[in-house]
Formats: sequence, C-alpha cells, structure tokens
Amino acid sequence: MKVLLINGSPRVHGNTAFALEQMAQVFAELGIETETIQVGNQLIRGCQGCGGCYKLGKCVFHDDIVNETAEKLAHADGMVVGSPVYYASPNGTLISFLDRLFYSNSADLRMKVGASIVCARRGGTTAAMDVLNKYFTISQMPVASSSYWNIIHGGKPGEATQDPEGIRTMRNLAKNMAFMMKAFEAAKDTVELPAPDPKVFTNFIR
Repeated sequence: MKVLLINGSPRVHGNTAFALEQMAQVFAELGIETETIQVGNQLIRGCQGCGGCYKLGKCVFHDDIVNETAEKLAHADGMVVGSPVYYASPNGTLISFLDRLFYSNSADLRMKVGASIVCARRGGTTAAMDVLNKYFTISQMPVASSSYWNIIHGGKPGEATQDPEGIRTMRNLAKNMAFMMKAFEAAKDTVELPAPDPKVFTNFIR
C-alpha cells in the first residue's frame, strides 16, 4: 500500500514536514510505503476553470507537478495534505496546486483515504483544516480522523518537536488511516463499490 504525503509548506524541513515525518514513521512500521511531494516552495499557477482537462484528461498547464501527482494519486491508497497556517487558511501555493489537481483529475478517487494536517503558531487551524478536507469530500474520499483535530503547533522551525500532544495526534492519525486503507482493501473481494447516479450539473439560473 502507498500514501502520498503533500508538504504545502515552503520550508522543506519545517514544522509541517516534521508532522508528516511522524506519520511516515508510523506508516513504515505498519508496512505502508510513503512518498513526500514538496509543493509549498514551487511556482504553481492557479486553476482558471477553462475545462480543457475534460478533453485532455489532465491539466492543460505544463508545470509537471500537478499532472505527475495526479498519476501517482491514481495508484495510491491514500493521501495526506499538510499545510502551515498563515491567515486562517492553507498556504496559497498549496491551494493553487489542490484546485488544479482535483479539478483536472480523471482518476477514480473513491475510497482512497484522505487526511489533512495543519501547523500553526497559534490560531486559524480548524478553519484551514476545513478547507483542505473539502477536496476529499467532493471526490468521494473518506476522511481519516485522529484523537484530536489534526493539528500541531510551532512557529519557528523545530518548535513542533515541543508539542507532544500534536505528535501523538499525528501518530494516531496515521494508525487510523492505515486501518481504514487496509479495511477497504480487504473488503474489495466481498463488497462492491456503490454505483453512483449519473452526473448532472445544475445552477439556479432559469
């Protein structure tokens, strides 16, 4: 089994990376492979809603990281998105990345397990987490939870190491996520995925 770990922080070795590393350690202990994709320090343009991906099956912009991640996500069992909190929301670069990744993705993401983690000096964490979880829920991806909200605290690099409750939360999240992925995999032979109703798009302009 494999999980993609998305680091939305511009700091490769910052507090968000530390939180993701805590999860990676648990996944390794449970026999689950991980791959970390560094997003927060990239130059990533936002989605313009052009719809070109409907024809191509991938995003029309060629900065590689979005389409490469989409291919990896298609073959992964789960995904963790980590972000620092600046103004009560995830990093803007990460939002641009996720908008394009989920809007343009043509793969079936149903029952791949998603989890978001956020790191902040003080506040805005639950608001940021809510933004990230919406990418999973619109894609029929079950969202994993932990023994507390998926939050770790730290301002300066390294301060998250001083948050034992946050570390515990990350480790428990990885354990719960691993259980969900293994349970879904075990159920494939006995339980069919529900057949979705046909797509229909409506608005309120008549």
